[in-house]
Amino acid sequence: MNGKSSRRRQLLQFRWKEYGLGYLFMLPWMIGFVAFVAFPIGWSLWNSFNQVFITSEGFKYTWVGLDNFRRMLIENNAYPIILLTYLQEVLLIIPLILIFSFVVSLLLNEKFPGRGWMRALFFLPVIFATGQVIMELFVQGAGELPFMEQYNLDVILRQYFSETTASMLLGILGKAVIILWYSGVQILIFIAGFQTIPKTVYEAVRVDGASPWESFWKITFPGMLPFIGLNAVYTIVDLFTFPFNPVLEIVRSNMFSPTTGYGYASAMAWLYFAIILLLLGLTLWLTYRATKGRGELR
Repeated sequence: MNGKSSRRRQLLQFRWKEYGLGYLFMLPWMIGFVAFVAFPIGWSLWNSFNQVFITSEGFKYTWVGLDNFRRMLIENNAYPIILLTYLQEVLLIIPLILIFSFVVSLLLNEKFPGRGWMRALFFLPVIFATGQVIMELFVQGAGELPFMEQYNLDVILRQYFSETTASMLLGILGKAVIILWYSGVQILIFIAGFQTIPKTVYEAVRVDGASPWESFWKITFPGMLPFIGLNAVYTIVDLFTFPFNPVLEIVRSNMFSPTTGYGYASAMAWLYFAIILLLLGLTLWLTYRATKGRGELR
């Protein structure tokens, strides 16, 4: 018994000598994570199972179990409809952003005069269109496309498509500027991904007689799959935290409502958070499956 405890103590001493300095450097981050991330998340989860109101004496908690979730999904039909509508729009916008940023990065990866300026031009919206700035731009009408009213696209789409499909397409066209503004980081990641593919591979397949189209599908696209997955994860997080997100707006409005309160709003937020985690998990799984046989993901 003493021998086992002695070996365990020696193992702990060895680990501390090897990793102790690293743990000390990580300590400020760990303290900040527990205080500013883990505790608020745990408190929010606790609130979702309670009825919480702010009184003159502080927060008042009443345990209600899953009642907040039942009311949110069964009694209040507005929130599930808004959530599903926004989810539908996001699932259509994400591929558009990925395709747009991939094509643009493919062009910007070529050598041409002014390539550096063009790269900076596509990244500028990421710097300017953030937070309160993008909200002010939308208030001033910078996020709208003038040709939609000029050519009366609203009437045309509703004439040839169903009401649901037309509303969805109009919503995407109305967010076309967002697709441009929210593609800067993805473009840079794709450009960095193109640099990881050795040029000698392209030279070898060119000698073997492969066409540019064949080299794209046999070399470029398989090599970019991990970066496509990375950009998909980034885009999901970016869009679900969009300032004009209607889901977050309804959560904020219920948070300070005298009839619902923090508990009901926390239940809304946790359902929203669960959907985001599900999408992220699905994206990572698909990326892993797509890159598993090519040795790109280790």
